Amino acid sequence: MSPKETPPTAGGGTSRLAGAFTPARIAMIAVAVLTLVFIFENTREVTIRLLVPEVTMPLYVALLATAVLGAACGSYFAARRRK
Repeated sequence: MSPKETPPTAGGGTSRLAGAFTPARIAMIAVAVLTLVFIFENTREVTIRLLVPEVTMPLYVALLATAVLGAACGSYFAARRRK
């Protein structure tokens, strides 16, 4: 039998999910969950000054927008680094 044809053993084979949950991915999932908890715990209305205009919105919207902008900037610079 070739290695591709061997049946998986009960305790010796690696699971497909074992490779999916690396420590880095688990840490990123934990950070994302904590970020969402922090955002949705802060729901009161705030006034934010955007250079000239003042905008009133729930704090979680402002925090979520900031997180999305930060993620977009991070992914942009990560993509540039790979080139």
